[in-house]
This record gives sequence, structure tokens and C-alpha cells, in this order.
Amino acid sequence: MIRSITPFRASLAALIGAAAACLPAVASAESIYWDERQVARMVSIGGSCQGCELSGRNLAGSTFTNARFAGATLVGATLRGSELVGSDFSGSNFTRADLSGVGIVGANFSGAQFVNANLSGSEAMGANFSSTNLTGADLSDSELVGVNLRGAQIRNADFSDSQMFSADLRGASGADADFSDSSLIGANFSGASLPGADFQDAQLTGVSFQGASLRGANLRDADMRRTNIRGADLTGATVTQGQISRACGDGGTVLPRGLRVNVCSGSSSVPTPPRPPRPPR
Repeated sequence: MIRSITPFRASLAALIGAAAACLPAVASAESIYWDERQVARMVSIGGSCQGCELSGRNLAGSTFTNARFAGATLVGATLRGSELVGSDFSGSNFTRADLSGVGIVGANFSGAQFVNANLSGSEAMGANFSSTNLTGADLSDSELVGVNLRGAQIRNADFSDSQMFSADLRGASGADADFSDSSLIGANFSGASLPGADFQDAQLTGVSFQGASLRGANLRDADMRRTNIRGADLTGATVTQGQISRACGDGGTVLPRGLRVNVCSGSSSVPTPPRPPRPPR
């Protein structure tokens, strides 16, 4: 079932402001090295802790504001319900970590590892997940507005029931990713390689699959109005002529046997994602 996008930005800003007003100070890098019980009680974390070893730690409900955790190791860590605002986690390792229900604004996770991580129910705006490894990750029931997933590895990743308005997945790769029942309006999958991907009942209005490989993909009952399939390979895909007739292809589009490409005039309009709010200083 497709959910409407909730305006979580205002509530997130209010939460950050309330936390800042109530706390006497933001945690420094040194406090990250406290024992497990102390880390679990942390409410607000900032400063620099690049390359920190935090595997298995309980950081549930914490607020990370302008924190620098590049290259940190958080294998199996718990960050459930945390807020990550304007923070740098590039190159960090979140393998098997629990990030369910996290709120993310403008954070950088480029090159990070999220293998088999749980990000279900997360809300993200303007976050950078480019070149991340999301193999087997659970991002179901999430709101990923304007998120950068360029070049991400998404094999067996679960994006079902999610809102991904204008998400950037150019060059993403991985078999059997699940986007079923998701709203992907204006998302960009140009050049992506997604064999066997599941888009059943997905909202694909204005989505670009230009030059993408969707061999064996399931597009059953997906809304493909003005979907850009120019140069796309849909060999063996589950799709109907009615859907293809609403999409826009060209001479380079490869379709299942018996289907005919629809050539549109002009170019498909891709909505611009809203700009995320600036994180607090």
C-alpha cells in the first residue's frame, strides 16, 4: 500500500532543538570510548570519532549532530530510532546494524557498508548513500526523499512499501532488489543493472530507466505513465502492452517478444526533490 509522504522535517527540527535546549553539552569524541552502559545512555553525540570501533554498542535513540564518524566500525550496533543530522559516516561499516526507524537529514554515508543491515521504517532527506553496499539490507516502509544512491550495490535489498520521490539510483546494481508497492515518482535508475528486480504495484510515473537492464524484472500492475525506457533491456520482464504503451521508449528499447515500443515526443519531466533543511550548527 502506498503511503503519503509525511512532513517529518519539522518534527525532526523540533526534536533537535528541544534536545539542544535541554542538554548541558554535546558529547565529545573521548566520551565515545566509555563502557557499554555509558554509551547506551548517551542522548546527543557530536565531535569527531573517525575510525572508532563501536561494534555491538547500544546507541539506540541517540542524536548525532554534525558528528564526524568517517571510517567507523559499527558492526551489529543498535541505532534504532536515532537521529542523524548533517553527520559524516562515509566509509563506515554498519553490517548487520539495527538502524530501524532512524531519521536522517543531510548525512553522508558514501562508500559505507550496510550488508544485511535493518533500516526499515527510516526517514531520510538529502542523504548521500552513493557507492554504498546495501546487499540484503532492509529499507522497507521507509521515506527516502531525494536520496543519493548512485552506484550503490542493492542485491536482494528490500525497498518495498517505501516512498522514494526523486531518488537517484543511477548506475545502481544488484539482482532481485524489491521495490514492490513503492512510490518511485521521478526516481532516476538510468544505467542501473537490476536483473530480476520486483516492481510489482509500484508507482513509476516519470521514472527514468534509460539504458538500464531490467532483464527478468517483475513489473506486474506497476504504473508506468511517462516512464522512460529508452535504451532499456526488458528481456523476459513481466509487463503488458498496456503498460508499455504508457511508457516512452525508442529504437534501443528491448522488450519481451510480441510487445511494441511506444515512442514519445519530447522528454519525460522528472520532479525536483525538495531541498533538505540545513542541519543545526
